[in-house]
Amino acid sequence: MEKVNENEKEYRFGDKGPKYLFRGPRIEWGIILLKPNDTLGAHFHNEIEETFYFTEGEPQMVINGFSHRVKIGDAFRIEPKERHDIINDTPHSVKTIFIKVPYSPEDKVSC
Repeated sequence: MEKVNENEKEYRFGDKGPKYLFRGPRIEWGIILLKPNDTLGAHFHNEIEETFYFTEGEPQMVINGFSHRVKIGDAFRIEPKERHDIINDTPHSVKTIFIKVPYSPEDKVSC
């Protein structure tokens, strides 16, 4: 058993970016906070399936070149090799929970 508290973890870039709650051995998940005009960065994974669940904001989720306007409560399951990005083109912050399976931090390929 492992227990964490989000408030005890830090975002990668201080006040934004990913915040990892669990990293391995079989799953990776956490929270991403994007400020206005931030992007996740287009990428894909060769082996990893990634899921995003949006709890704040209405950014664009771009998957394989197709843009989807997000609503709070939307969830997206991204298959391996599907290129994806989150573009916060709104004046509000965006918060999404992400889950990646299997745990393989070296599997990310930037586009």
